[in-house]
Amino acid sequence: MLCGERGASGLDLCHACRLDLPIIEAACARCAIPLPVAHQHGSLCGQCQTEPPAFTHCLAPFAYHAPLDHLLKDLKFNRRLVLARTLGGLMAQWLEGRTDGLPERIIPVPLHPARLRERGFNQSLELARPIARRLKLPLDTHSCRRLRNTPPQAELPAEQRHNNLKGAFGVRQKLAGRVAIIDDVMTTGYTVQELARTLRDAGAAQVDVWVCARAGRI
Repeated sequence: MLCGERGASGLDLCHACRLDLPIIEAACARCAIPLPVAHQHGSLCGQCQTEPPAFTHCLAPFAYHAPLDHLLKDLKFNRRLVLARTLGGLMAQWLEGRTDGLPERIIPVPLHPARLRERGFNQSLELARPIARRLKLPLDTHSCRRLRNTPPQAELPAEQRHNNLKGAFGVRQKLAGRVAIIDDVMTTGYTVQELARTLRDAGAAQVDVWVCARAGRI
């Protein structure tokens, strides 16, 4: 899916291109923002030390750099759904053995019905499918819904992104136990923060976040 060569290890990606993907070597133990490699395992970034997020921790295998950023944009905006199978599969492989126990269910970040009709698919759901299959986890697409058709976060300045998501999500039923949110990219974290707060208010005891790529805050 990058160079046109035959894929390897059951993926649409050759061995050399897989090695080119920007793996995060060191990250904040809470929000997964990339840190200098010299940081000790379990370190927290400054923001998580002063303002802990609503979720327990975030796991992200990749940094949002080339060529991965191009693949995610191609999936999201050019409808290359085949990319979700490979990227979700890579996420699932990476997550195995890196979680301190598994959640009871995984919940992809929902799209508003109007946005879903416009795009035709939910990229977070498509990434979640291979993760659910490999880790044998229930994929919950019904408990949570998008209440407001908010402008895309990427189109807003950083100072407006937080207010844009307030009250954006709702839950149809009471929750319990541990859940994991699935999304494609985390930048400021406002989307998963608001969804995590909503899930906690609905009764979830622990909310984790699993994203394909983590970008630096802007």
